[in-house]
Amino acid sequence: MSEIAVQKPAIWKIYLIFTKFRLSFLVILSALSGYLFAGGSDYLEITYLMLGGTLVTAASNGANQIWERELDVLMSRTKNRPLPQGWITVKEAYIVCVISLIIGTLLLLQLNLYSALLGLLAFLTYVFVYTPLKLKTPWAVFVGAFPGAIPPMLGYIAESNDFTLHSGVLFFVQFTWQFPHFWAIAWVLYDDYKKAGFSLLPSASGRSKQSAFQIMVYSLFLIPFSLLPWALDWVGISTLIIASLLGVVFFVYAYRLFLYCETKDARKLMFASFVYLPIIQFVYVFDKL
Repeated sequence: MSEIAVQKPAIWKIYLIFTKFRLSFLVILSALSGYLFAGGSDYLEITYLMLGGTLVTAASNGANQIWERELDVLMSRTKNRPLPQGWITVKEAYIVCVISLIIGTLLLLQLNLYSALLGLLAFLTYVFVYTPLKLKTPWAVFVGAFPGAIPPMLGYIAESNDFTLHSGVLFFVQFTWQFPHFWAIAWVLYDDYKKAGFSLLPSASGRSKQSAFQIMVYSLFLIPFSLLPWALDWVGISTLIIASLLGVVFFVYAYRLFLYCETKDARKLMFASFVYLPIIQFVYVFDKL
């Protein structure tokens, strides 16, 4: 029995799906937190940062879908994307990505050269290094953590126009967070990923104690690492309390996954990771005011 065809949405919705707008929003929040943490407050600069970052992220997400369009057909979660469904052509997809990348980079350039270069670096490493590596090795997650951790550093440098220890620490916190975050996603989607040949959990044994142990360890590391701004005396006692509590709760979810190796626990950890990051980043911002 053939599958029921998915109704074609309006063209603007297709473009939002193609560029993963909701995911882009989380990325832009990270960039904004970095900018505000640096002391930025100019509304025009914030507009350049938000629009430019959104467009560069949209180009990255779209290019990833172009690259993986034949694999997306194989997976339940991706088979209804615009390219597998034929809602847009590959040529149209390229045009959207190129225009988004050019305009986004030019907007970031209005802030400073470093911001534009960081945006381009994130695009290039995500699309041309991380994406092809996903089919070859679980180390792709490590590689992908680099462009994934750029947004808060980019936001900070958009205001400071310099690479400092502050921007490096913001990068490092998000870099560490990405491992339990992405591995939780890889655990939940393990069967779907296998259909396309992706094996992205940290252990070759897949959904196992070994993978769960590494997820738990990185979640534990996140507690002291998230306290670095407090340890360096950049923020106050509020960060110590809130970051510690958030880190412990996050670790408990990871520990439960290690104990039971159940997908439901990985899903809870995945959702917890989406909540954890923006809270911790804006705690830094408000505690520094």
